[in-house]
Amino acid sequence: MDTRKVIGTALAVAALTASSGVLYAKSGSHTESRYEGGPSGMDAAVAKNIITSDGPKMTEAEFNLGKKIFFERCAGCHGVLRKGATGKPLTTEITRQRGHEALKAFITYGSPTGMPNWGTSGDLSKEEIDIMARYLQHEPPMPPEWGMKEMKESWQVLIPVKDRPKKKLNNYNIANIFSVTLRDAGQIALIDGDSKEIINIIDTGYAVHISRMSSSGRYLYVIGRDAKINLIDLWMKEPDNVATIKVGLEARSVETSKYKGYEDRYAIAGSYWPPQYTIMDGFTLEPKKIVSTRGMTVDTNEYHPEPRVAAILASHEHPEFIVNVKETGKILLVNYEDLDNLSVTTIPAARFLHDGGWDSTHRYFLTAANKSNKIAVIDSKERKLEALIDVTEIPHPGRGANFIHPKFGPVWATSALGNDNITLIGTDPKKHKKQAWKVVEILHGMGGGSLFIKTHPKSTNLWVDAPLNPSTDFSQSIAVFDIKHLDKGFEILPIAKWANLGKGVKRVVQPEYNKAGDEVWFSVWNGKTEESALVIVDDKTRKLKKVIKDKRLVTPTGKFNVHNTVYDVY
Repeated sequence: MDTRKVIGTALAVAALTASSGVLYAKSGSHTESRYEGGPSGMDAAVAKNIITSDGPKMTEAEFNLGKKIFFERCAGCHGVLRKGATGKPLTTEITRQRGHEALKAFITYGSPTGMPNWGTSGDLSKEEIDIMARYLQHEPPMPPEWGMKEMKESWQVLIPVKDRPKKKLNNYNIANIFSVTLRDAGQIALIDGDSKEIINIIDTGYAVHISRMSSSGRYLYVIGRDAKINLIDLWMKEPDNVATIKVGLEARSVETSKYKGYEDRYAIAGSYWPPQYTIMDGFTLEPKKIVSTRGMTVDTNEYHPEPRVAAILASHEHPEFIVNVKETGKILLVNYEDLDNLSVTTIPAARFLHDGGWDSTHRYFLTAANKSNKIAVIDSKERKLEALIDVTEIPHPGRGANFIHPKFGPVWATSALGNDNITLIGTDPKKHKKQAWKVVEILHGMGGGSLFIKTHPKSTNLWVDAPLNPSTDFSQSIAVFDIKHLDKGFEILPIAKWANLGKGVKRVVQPEYNKAGDEVWFSVWNGKTEESALVIVDDKTRKLKKVIKDKRLVTPTGKFNVHNTVYDVY
């Protein structure tokens, strides 16, 4: 049901939102809320209940249900402590003032500006909505901290370094192996990019967010939303886990050292909760250093208790990790030369830093401050902010895409969650100075809801997905541009149709190239109980090359080719 058609309640919602302006992110969208509000990796049971006398009457069972729903559906936008993240604050001085009936209406019908309609969509029952309206008027339950003691207790070295292979024991072309996230199964699939056969299905944390490679290409690091890291040795006869650790209760990012002389030595992981990053031994995952990210925001200089760590990249210019701190809008250059006397350079950028990647030279880091609608450019060599570029609603680059524009030279591209814009930014301050760090062109794709954009140095194609677009014609397809003729627009390829899966949502997500750059892999992401697949397309002809189906491929999403991940090829 459209909220605008429910006149009576819509007026109540409008009055609520107009008077408060704090219960939702005004620049948001339903697409953004679906993305940011995805299930948390945190177990709600670990948060201690605070059922205060100032809030409406609740049983412990009702409070626990409200806590579970909040962590699963709301914490991604509003923060674990409800003090505001990419969504606005939901603290008790706000919710109690608004009142029970207004909260119920708001949860039921949402708003056209971003809050999902949890009731009319059927996601929450009337009873659950009543519980949530009462729950939000109580103090938020406090999740526990997660420090060195807890990390050490969770840390396991399954195969010591001395007992690992001294040489590669398998015949796989490791550089062309793909690590494929099996999101809802809590696993990854290692797939041989040459034979297209599954090498191994490996148990991991919940909903692996990213796979990263060691500089040598031997070790694979994956991190789940539940902050569990798995270290996988690709030299084993059958690649598998050699160490694991939990670095918190919820997390998104992991990376390894790449600077000359420090290859493979360190790993780093950033947590959503607690808000901190952890530096570990790269070969064993032994935790060495934990640093909190709590602090002041870049715009208002107000204290934020929950600044989550988003993207992390390894610098090629210095022995440093580049760390995005989401809510405070700060980019940290963490120097790992001396962990006992850690040196951190703080660069103010813009709030709500999310994901990003390198330009083609691997000197400049371009990263989206998504709810600020900006792209920050960091010069990793000079250790400074090079530019802050205005873009349109909710940029979501993944790592972005680098290519040579026929007119403007080297550019980096990002798609968006909030609209169909594909924004091209000039990245060559030497030979194309006038275009450097400016939006040189905006292409138009299938629509909003894009998560990933991809090309390859050997390709003339630019691939853009739209898995969160409300139209199945777009969410089940891929748009592809000819880089040499961008003015001709895009071709739509029916990837999900090619997969021939039967029923289900069948979202097409994240193009990824093989090592050679002559084929592109896509995930057809279906429901957990439905059939999913990987679809491989010939990059030159844009024709179907292979469909990989296997009952073990449960909800495949992100894919990471070893060679492209080691060398930051995108």
